[in-house]
Amino acid sequence: MRYNPDQHVLQCPKCRDGMEEVTYGNLTIDRCTGCKGLWFDSGEAEALRNRWMAEVLDTGDPKVGRKWNKVGDVDCPRCGDRMEQTTDPSQIHIWYELCNKHGIFMDAGEFTDFKYDTLVDRLRGLLAGKRPPG
Repeated sequence: MRYNPDQHVLQCPKCRDGMEEVTYGNLTIDRCTGCKGLWFDSGEAEALRNRWMAEVLDTGDPKVGRKWNKVGDVDCPRCGDRMEQTTDPSQIHIWYELCNKHGIFMDAGEFTDFKYDTLVDRLRGLLAGKRPPG
């Protein structure tokens, strides 16, 4: 079992290091101590997207995030079910993993990119194309 609700300990679904809880306002998310990927329980990424300076939670190196983004078979850190590989509908170059029951995992740098939807992001989306199956 990967999640103990009494201890609030999660294991990173990508690099398998432990995750630490980090709080921004009244929301607490989990950040990997290794690759710096971020776990958002359902609705948290969308809630933080609109908060001023919430990108400070995304402390990882985007180059490291791109490396881990290539990892395909990823299991939910809450339930252990295989997560769906998906893209953000408005920024298709952002590839993340989704557990329909529990939340999403974003690699280092992806949340900051997710937060800021710019014209450059739209161009990147055209160049990135569709996410290949993992």
